[in-house]
Amino acid sequence: MKKDFYEILGISKGASPEEIKKAYRKKAIEFHPDKNPGDKAAEENFKLAAEAYEVLSDPNKKAKYDQYGHQAFDGAQGFGGGSMNMDDIFSQFGDIFGGAFGGGFGGFNGGGGQRRMKGSNLRIKVKLTLEEIANGVEKKIKVKRKVQAKGVRYKTCSTCNGQGQVMRVTNTILGRMQSASTCPTCNGSGQIIESKPKEADAYGMITEDETVSIKIPAGVTDGMQLKVSNKGNDAPGNGIPGDLIVAIEEVEHPTLKREGENLHLDLYISISEAVLGVSKDIEAVNGKVRIKLEEGIQSGKILRLKGKGVPSINGYGNGDLLVHINVWTPKTLTRDQREFFEKNLNNENFNPNPEQNDKSFFEKVKDMFS
Repeated sequence: MKKDFYEILGISKGASPEEIKKAYRKKAIEFHPDKNPGDKAAEENFKLAAEAYEVLSDPNKKAKYDQYGHQAFDGAQGFGGGSMNMDDIFSQFGDIFGGAFGGGFGGFNGGGGQRRMKGSNLRIKVKLTLEEIANGVEKKIKVKRKVQAKGVRYKTCSTCNGQGQVMRVTNTILGRMQSASTCPTCNGSGQIIESKPKEADAYGMITEDETVSIKIPAGVTDGMQLKVSNKGNDAPGNGIPGDLIVAIEEVEHPTLKREGENLHLDLYISISEAVLGVSKDIEAVNGKVRIKLEEGIQSGKILRLKGKGVPSINGYGNGDLLVHINVWTPKTLTRDQREFFEKNLNNENFNPNPEQNDKSFFEKVKDMFS
């Protein structure tokens, strides 16, 4: 069972953003790999603290965690926590540490000081049908990535001596103050290009096509973004690749309308079918489903098919399929048909006579959303 994020950082649920940040800084310094070389337990605690901070420092993620706990993120690719590595931690949260550990809190290299650059992220859109969303799918997408060219040689940056940062001393009214800033020559990587192939750019990069396999979980929604780690652009030297950000675009279904995990279907039937009752094959997200309509079914009735909707992204089961019954009134009639209806125009059995338990349209809508 995963440990509570608040417990990991040693704070209460009512902690302010500043208190959360302060608590994380304290834990991360305590368990930092440079301070605990070779200590696997400390490294694990370091990762747990970063995972907790990633969620609790984000208002949206924190709200989900407060409501659902760890289940809010389990099984959903691209939702924080669970898969953080050292490079993720150092690249995302390095600014929190300021001058700790020799003025540099960069990539994990076991010795401290040198910063590992992270390449830029790539963003793509993936179109999904309702069937793909309901079942989950693996997509193979071709992306253009910047990768390090073969034959590029680097040397230690002479400006920062490979540290990635330069120190400055400033005289203030409080005395001499020392501060660190990113090296302007190597942009913090600690290395500069010594030689490169002709086709490479100024950073030693070339553009290549790569086919990336993306596993998309069931239940994603339009506009949702998933992250594929290390499939963005490469970084120069010993840097780490950026990420591939995948934006979901839902293709509209011709007959089924989605509302969260629920699906809606308009079913049109004839007057004869409504009067006599009938069995119908209707389209659900995973194929045909047969339903039975009772005799005398009224237009506006809503049939709820449990579990025939879309799965919850958080693993809380499937939504429902709501079938809206619409009795179709013919616009033209034959002579015999017209005579039949004229004959029964004043027939008591044909006059509207709603029963006490027949709900109005507004009551049905209210029930549907309750």
